[in-house]
This record gives sequence, C-alpha cells and structure tokens, in this order.
Amino acid sequence: MKLKAIAVAVLAAIPLFGAQAIADAPTAQDLEKKVFGSLFGEGYWNDSRKAQSATWSNTDDAWGVGADIGYRVNETWGVRFEYARQSFNSLTQDSRVTGDRFGLDAMYHLANTNLYLVGGWKHFENDIAFDAVNIGVGYRYFVSPAVALFVEGNRFRGINNGDWNDASLKAGATWVFGAEATAAPTPAPAPAPAPAPMPVDSDRDGVVDSQDKCPNTPAAHKVDAQGCTIYTEKMDRVGDVDIEVRFAFDSAAVSADGQTEVNQLAAFMKRFPEAVVFIEGHASNIGNAAYNMRLSERRAKAIADLLTAQGINSSRITSKGFGVTQLRVEGNTRAAHAANQRIEAKVTAKIKEPVLR
Repeated sequence: MKLKAIAVAVLAAIPLFGAQAIADAPTAQDLEKKVFGSLFGEGYWNDSRKAQSATWSNTDDAWGVGADIGYRVNETWGVRFEYARQSFNSLTQDSRVTGDRFGLDAMYHLANTNLYLVGGWKHFENDIAFDAVNIGVGYRYFVSPAVALFVEGNRFRGINNGDWNDASLKAGATWVFGAEATAAPTPAPAPAPAPAPMPVDSDRDGVVDSQDKCPNTPAAHKVDAQGCTIYTEKMDRVGDVDIEVRFAFDSAAVSADGQTEVNQLAAFMKRFPEAVVFIEGHASNIGNAAYNMRLSERRAKAIADLLTAQGINSSRITSKGFGVTQLRVEGNTRAAHAANQRIEAKVTAKIKEPVLR
C-alpha cells in the first residue's frame, strides 16, 4: 500500500545520516551503563490483508503514542522495554479500534555514529491477541549530553495468526540519566612566535614580494591587492567592414567572391574572440519596399549563417535587414543600385586599458 511504501522509503534513508558533530554530544563511553527512557509518537501501517479480514476487524493504518525504558549494557549493546497505545482505523466500524503493544528489544549501536539497529519481540492486545518479531534501524541526534531526538523505523512479522507484515515509523525524544559530555583536553600553550622578517617590495608597487603575484609591474600602473595591474574594459568599435557580395535576382545565395570576404571576416573574429558583429543587409530601390525588406533580411541571415559555419558562435552574431531605408547612393541609376545592394558588418570588441596611478 502507498503509506507502507513511504514508511519503507524513510526507513531506507535513515542510514544516510552521518555521525553527529556537535561539541557536547556524548561518546559511546559516556553512555555505557546508563539508563535511558523515551517518549514517542508513531505511524503504523497494517498489512493490507488485515483490512480485508473480519478476524482483524478490517483494521487499516493506525497512529499511536508510547514510551520505553532501557539500559546501555556497554558501548555497543543495549536493551529496552517498550509500551505503545495504538488507535486503528476500521473500514467496517464507525469507531476506531484501540489496543496495546508490549515489547522487548535488543539494540546494537554502530561505532562512531548515532545509528543503531534494533530487533526483538512484540505482543499486541487488540480485538485479538497476537505476537510478532521486529527488526529496524534508528538514528539519534543529541541536543545536549542527556537529551536526544530520534527517528526509528521497524518492520513486523507475525509469528501467530498469520504471516502478516506490518511497518511503523516513530519519532520522539530520549533522556539519558547521568550522561555527561567528555571534557575537551586542555591545549598545550603555543610557542612564542619568531620575529617576523622585514617585508620587501622589490617593484615598489605597494605590495610586498611575498604577496605579489605580478612582480615588476610598470611604475605608472595602479595595482590590486595581489600586485597585478588593474585594467578597465569597454566595448568599442574596432572597424566597419563592407562586404561586397553580389546576389542573383531574387536570391540570397552567396557567390564565391562573397564567400572569400566572409572567410576574411571570420578569420578576424577568431583573432579577437571577444568581438561581436552586427550584419546589416541593404537593398537597392527597385520594386516593392516590403519585398526588398524581406530580401535584405534573408541576405543578412545568409552571411550570419556562413559565419556560424566557420565556427563563430551564434551568440556573437546579430543580423538585420534594412531594405531601402538606408541607401548609400540616391538615384535610380545602375551604379546607384549596385552601391546600395550591399552587406555591412559592424564589428565591436572589448578593449582593455591599464589604470594609471
């Protein structure tokens, strides 16, 4: 059933907790030969067969509260007696079914951690009496040398009235009587420090040689705490490149000559890996303006795609068509149309300049 699967998942996750690392947590030696007691609440999940059986009063899942008292025999082993009062949901009765659980457990504590394993015998007094064996795992978190919060999961196997399997998950607090945290050893006094050598600043930049990661910086340069030159960075135009690309009528295919110029632009951008480019597509003033706008966009994108194919990251490339909105040469002559039917590439790069004193 779903709730039982949740309980098993939580039970399986308990060993993933590491050892507690608070200063006043007691050690296994501190807890040896100590009496402890706990109060807890729990969720209890019945075998689904019980919900289908009148013998079990069609009882489903339950909640309960309880207490235990135990004794830590040595650093590893302990024993405890447990009592719990349970209230079961019945699928056929209007009222809940209540009962008592008594049990005796052996506890095995894992070394160098607050994890423990538990196993034992349980006797149930509900509408019918029955017995079971249980096995489980738990974890304690000490909030003080004498108080711990804990979570524990168990599986139960019936040893009479059927081979049923139940599960429980409980959480509560444990009190250890007479527990004290181990006092930390007094540290040995530290030796007197040796006289510090006089610091040396060979390049006179204000940072001593022992901390200077950039020796011999120019005297006029301002430096940081590691003695390295401080630079300012800004994006600036490093060139406008006119790419003379000729296109066939109503086409955005790039000619062989145009491909050569695109290759040169790609080589430039590879030399300056921080450079970005804005590809502008322009058209001649022939025909419909809206059509020319779309054609210029296709041609600009064709150049951008060629740059991407050359290995230039698309994040460094922006393309846009301007149609006939930015004519280079006015007029309706063949020369004007040839001048206006163009691609422009505007390249911007990051420039570093040293900050002077």
